[in-house]
Amino acid sequence: MRDEADVDPVGAGPPPEVIAGRLADAVEELVDLWTPAARPGGTRLSAQQLRALNAVARRPAPTLTDLAESVGTTLPTASRLCDRLEAAGLLQRIPHPQDRRALSLLLTPTGGRLLAEIGARRTLDLAAVLAAMTPPQRSSLEDGLRAFQAARHATARRTKE
Repeated sequence: MRDEADVDPVGAGPPPEVIAGRLADAVEELVDLWTPAARPGGTRLSAQQLRALNAVARRPAPTLTDLAESVGTTLPTASRLCDRLEAAGLLQRIPHPQDRRALSLLLTPTGGRLLAEIGARRTLDLAAVLAAMTPPQRSSLEDGLRAFQAARHATARRTKE
């Protein structure tokens, strides 16, 4: 029997708050699956370090300011983050091509290989779980996640306006 709180009075099904609570458990499972893949060969990257490497990989020669904005941190924190990644041989700072006062950030070959390895491990781990689902379940999950992604981007755009 359904509780009245589990039904959205405007539309069909539970309201967003109820769904959010239910999805939190699934997200925790995904994090549990995702996290070990970020530690290949004894490398221990923090979540913020991994986010920083991914941010640098996605954007051509970002500056420290670009990185701070991408990972949602302050310039001093982003600078310390780069210090650690540079010391680990995963990132390098080079003169910015258009601004002599700025530095660009680049992945080193080691950093690029590490990101590729983590991505491959995560894909394999996720594929193993998806293989245990039926094709319609996988399609529904994909559709739902794409809709979530689109709604998140639309919400972020409205918030910035």
